[in-house]
Amino acid sequence: MNRQDFPILDQKVNGYPLVYFDNAATTQKPQVVIDALTDYYRNINSNIHRGVHYLSQKATDEFEVARRTAQAFINAPSPQEIIFTRGTTESINLIATSFGKRFLHEGDEVLISEMEHHANIVPWQIICDEKQARLRVIPFDETGTLKMDEYEKLLSDKTKIVAITYVSNTLGTINPIEEVIRIAHAHHIPVMVDGAQAMSHIPVDVQALDCDFFCFSGHKMYAPMGIGVMYGKAKWLNEMPPYQGGGEMIKTVTFERTTYNELPFKFEAGTPAVGDAIGLKTAIDYVQSIGIENIARREHELLSYATEELLKIDGVKIIGTSQNKSAIISFIINGIHHFDAGTLIDQMGVAVRTGHHCTQPVVDHFGIPGTIRASFAFYNTEAEIDQMVKAVKQAVKMLR
Repeated sequence: MNRQDFPILDQKVNGYPLVYFDNAATTQKPQVVIDALTDYYRNINSNIHRGVHYLSQKATDEFEVARRTAQAFINAPSPQEIIFTRGTTESINLIATSFGKRFLHEGDEVLISEMEHHANIVPWQIICDEKQARLRVIPFDETGTLKMDEYEKLLSDKTKIVAITYVSNTLGTINPIEEVIRIAHAHHIPVMVDGAQAMSHIPVDVQALDCDFFCFSGHKMYAPMGIGVMYGKAKWLNEMPPYQGGGEMIKTVTFERTTYNELPFKFEAGTPAVGDAIGLKTAIDYVQSIGIENIARREHELLSYATEELLKIDGVKIIGTSQNKSAIISFIINGIHHFDAGTLIDQMGVAVRTGHHCTQPVVDHFGIPGTIRASFAFYNTEAEIDQMVKAVKQAVKMLR
């Protein structure tokens, strides 16, 4: 776990060494990923699947290796079940739109949780409005832990899909996904998992989970922005209509009728982000060379240390105290607006995020306008946490 692999971290902000604690928004990229992107554009840039010339065949081969790498990373049964998207947001929109068009009807219900990112709320609202279906919400308790008894009560023969986050990007809560899926499947209800915040922290095996859909973004696990993966069981994907039309997703086109391509190409209209997919493959290789378990162990050490040190500051309250947490701390400072504090913290070179973190229902639950969020990656250090704590203390001193 070499911090030197990340060149962006070796700089100063406002005269201080950069402390990057915004990893839940996006992780930094190791040099090997940057090199992979550069190599693609320098040496093999070409459109894929449609050309017989050398560059096209080379780029196609590399793109499909990336697909198989993603398949192996989450242990999907087949590369045909791996759909490349722009990220988790597009993946969820794809599922909500295509699944909803095929399987949702008036009076049906979609079940999500109260801690969802807006990306797993709004797409379902849109399709529910279109289909005159109803969006139901699983509540969480004051620690940020999902109320599983309420979850079971909400399931009914009207529930057509459960769509839920694996890890909350605001609370840090790691949901009991295996149990969520088991209970839903007992009612013959499919489950979609938003894995955006899980992939660089938790080993994922979609066959062991038995989820019906799983989505994640490359940029939250050391890969480029603009690339993501949507896994879906073939039995669902074959039934769902295409999300977009265009090149690649077709088999035959006439003005009278179009027939669609086989999986996964049916859901990959247009020119894909080939270089970014290769970057994702490189990032997966990089993560596996370190080991997800080793990353998780290191991040838990950072989470424990930061929690202990922040709670020593008078007026600091942590939002999200579930026993099973990822390396995310959202906190408020009594009497101080999160934006004001975050601005001052940045003046000391510490990058934290302020606001509602695209989870307005979460901050509404606690009756607050937003939080300061520090999120950690394995390349962070205890010394950086000390710098953040120093910055928070300085903000408290100045703003009070």
